[in-house]
Amino acid sequence: MSQHSIPFLFMRGGTSRGPYFRRADLPEDEGALAEVLMAVVGAGHPLNIDGLGGGNAVTTKVAMLSPSDDPAADVDYFFAQVAVEERLVDFKPTCGNILVGVGPAAIEMGLVKARDGVTPVRIRAVNTGALVEAQVQTPGGAVEYAGDFAIDGVPGTAAPVALDFLDVVGSRTGAMLPTGQPREEIDGVEVSLVDVAMPMMIARATDFGLTGHESREALEENRALFERMERLRLEAGRRMGLGDVAQSVVPKIGLIAPPAGEGHFAARYFMPWSTHPTLAVTGAQCLAACALRPGTVAEGLVREAGPSPARVLIEHPMGVMEVRVRYENGPDGFRFLSAGLTRTARLIARGEAMVPAQLWQGSAQR
Repeated sequence: MSQHSIPFLFMRGGTSRGPYFRRADLPEDEGALAEVLMAVVGAGHPLNIDGLGGGNAVTTKVAMLSPSDDPAADVDYFFAQVAVEERLVDFKPTCGNILVGVGPAAIEMGLVKARDGVTPVRIRAVNTGALVEAQVQTPGGAVEYAGDFAIDGVPGTAAPVALDFLDVVGSRTGAMLPTGQPREEIDGVEVSLVDVAMPMMIARATDFGLTGHESREALEENRALFERMERLRLEAGRRMGLGDVAQSVVPKIGLIAPPAGEGHFAARYFMPWSTHPTLAVTGAQCLAACALRPGTVAEGLVREAGPSPARVLIEHPMGVMEVRVRYENGPDGFRFLSAGLTRTARLIARGEAMVPAQLWQGSAQR
């Protein structure tokens, strides 16, 4: 046999897509796992021509599911961000868009038994320890993908998947503000280093000579921008206690600006070496927290969101994302309590992913 087969579901979650595997069907060793996932995706080529990837960081993501031993969760979700042009896999972050597909995938895989109507699926994000409850539409005890809910960045409509994110503050660093400061300066640029669902370096677009309303394509062509942001990001990672982040996709980068429409503010999100076509679910929570927290770089730039619970509308290159947030802002300071979003997912294909037998045998030996 020249190739080894691995059962998988191929799903869109929010505005990302990729293969969803059972963790038990993959190598235990992390180094061997990385080699297998790079083969599945086709990492190392701009088009991922020899794999399932789509030549963009939002289409080279992998979800791995297993029954959870945490009494608070039904399923464990282990995420991998596979690089596009480099042979690189990052297991440090999580992905909120891919997480949208975890509830439906867990039911499809038989890890969670569906109810008639709506099935709650409690998910532990292994990479960060965050807990999320997904409400999956399951009329008649089967996942329903058709519906009339639309999200910007995805054509058409689908069944809604409501997500409630719990315990997202300090996802990697243990604190919303890892340095203890709501804003600080790196190389002459004011930034806020925030860790809510995803560690981020957030700055004002104008401080990079931008309006904050540029298209993804225009930003992608501005390589000088990426070079400058990366220099700042490396220092931000060090200050946040993440060490040398040159080979890691965290912290992510967010540039914010006043809204152009009915949103509370506009954002451009970087992954970090390319521009997100819309906005990451985890990044949206971090940006919303930054917008609500007094003293950050967002102060004086965003529209007032109102008292808790609040709806924060974030404009992105393809529309608007809504984040439902609960927070406190009292004598003891600002506390971000929880966030919720409603997204959609779709099962695109199911089958077997093929990797070279020689690679799999080497993985088994490791």
